[in-house]
Amino acid sequence: MLNEDMKEILFTAHDIEERTIEIAKAISRDYEGTVPLFVGVLKGAVIFFADLIRHIEIPIEIDFIATSSYGASTQSSGVVRILKDLDVPLQGRDVVIVEDIVDSGLTLTYLRDTLLRRGAKSIRIATAFDKPEGRKVPIVPDYFCFTVPNLFIVGYGLDYAEGYRHLPYVGVLKESVYTHE
Repeated sequence: MLNEDMKEILFTAHDIEERTIEIAKAISRDYEGTVPLFVGVLKGAVIFFADLIRHIEIPIEIDFIATSSYGASTQSSGVVRILKDLDVPLQGRDVVIVEDIVDSGLTLTYLRDTLLRRGAKSIRIATAFDKPEGRKVPIVPDYFCFTVPNLFIVGYGLDYAEGYRHLPYVGVLKESVYTHE
């Protein structure tokens, strides 16, 4: 039934798993000898976050932060709010922000700048999906699984009005679903 809402499937569960393992290996190499703090951006990044950290081969710590910039819309409002803050101090820590998608870049720019002001030693960004055509600010993720076109995609953590996050694949949502035509 949910497949009926999709215009097309872009990435299968297998595609995503393979790339996630490759990224985990790269992060493990880059942070060898350290204990980085992985910060998952709720809610969208939870699935990618869990899959990614299961393949990390070095000691890590984790925490979560929740932000809002979309609401029930298909486009970012541009106003970023922190809804749930970190519990772990950042002073002198290497931080890996884990996000579901880098689109406008507004949320990640805000988070990166905020965490640096709080004393993080370094910040890198890992994301499942990078949508460079959607950028409103110049930010580039350090690690990403796939570059995606400027389409409205859902699945694997990405949602429309809190739906579709649980899908193991990523697809392009039919416009009729969110325009109610």
